Amino acid sequence: MATIKERLSVQMKSTMKSGDKETLSFVRNLHAQIRQKEIDDRIDLDDAAVLKIIGSSLKQRKDSLEQFTAGGREDLAVRERSEIAFLMSYMPEQMGEDEIRKVVDLAIAEVKASSIKDLGNVMKTLMPMTQGKADGKLVSQIVKERLGGA
Repeated sequence: MATIKERLSVQMKSTMKSGDKETLSFVRNLHAQIRQKEIDDRIDLDDAAVLKIIGSSLKQRKDSLEQFTAGGREDLAVRERSEIAFLMSYMPEQMGEDEIRKVVDLAIAEVKASSIKDLGNVMKTLMPMTQGKADGKLVSQIVKERLGGA
């Protein structure tokens, strides 16, 4: 299976040919972020590192979408929704809320957490299991709910 960077390169070529300027802009932006990280750290990024970049970009886009929607800027919100959809196409399949709850319960049992004071230990155990597959805010919310801090 092709790496994310290879898939991105193929998509860049196809969007150039098709003339889809908006998607081409999204592809170029993501490609530039990946290249910048590689140049800064002098490494060749693997899929896990690229997913982290995509995840942080998604978080930024969702925050911007929230701001634009609250400010009544639907024109800008539409573009953010399009970019979120584009970025999501590169993310692994997202976990459902029920699946997240099961993983949270396993982590709580593994850490033997009993109160909200154990939140950090539970999250430390959970992050490798949910990284890129679930929204961090939702995971945190469910952990707080389970530990009685919500």
